[in-house]
Amino acid sequence: MTSAEETLRTARDLVRREGGGVAAVADQIDDTFLRAVELVDACTGKVFVTGSGTSGAVARRMAHLLSVCGTPAVFLPGMDALHGTMGAVAPGDLLFTLSRGGESDELNDLSTRLRSRGVPVIALTAAPESTLGRLADLTVVIDPGPEVDPGGVIAMGSTLATAVWGDALAAVLMRRRGYGWEQVLFTHPAGAVGKRADLPDELPPLGDA
Repeated sequence: MTSAEETLRTARDLVRREGGGVAAVADQIDDTFLRAVELVDACTGKVFVTGSGTSGAVARRMAHLLSVCGTPAVFLPGMDALHGTMGAVAPGDLLFTLSRGGESDELNDLSTRLRSRGVPVIALTAAPESTLGRLADLTVVIDPGPEVDPGGVIAMGSTLATAVWGDALAAVLMRRRGYGWEQVLFTHPAGAVGKRADLPDELPPLGDA
């Protein structure tokens, strides 16, 4: 096998492993997903999403897509929060904490402090028995397996799995709330999306929307 062939095979194998991990999330969406929907629906304030490292990048993405889909959300950097930004979070708000291993000290400290102020914490983790998994009000297990991350160390496929769970949440909440395309485009006037002259067909509502 030539160097070029080996390079392409390696890249394709990685993409297939990550794709398999993402697909596996469909079978992990269970009653905890329904409970998360209920908690967000009951939230009278804002939804905050936190994480560190690659999970932080996914947390920022999740907060953005929730907002795009009609659920006001803000990314809260864990370490910044411990330097005072957590003052922005108040009773009535809700916190999602993303951490595959559940042992990031800054996220666990933040989550514990906000829980003590009456803010519910939803943990998205592969380790339900971790510190984060045990302290959260609701622990959602998202575990696509160690093979989706190189060496079981570098967070690649595992963060994609968490991201797609967040995508499912945003899409379901959008339909439950009857959030329409006109509202989406009003808050997304920039780029190719904002220049669209036609609207997609309206999404059918879910639940009591």
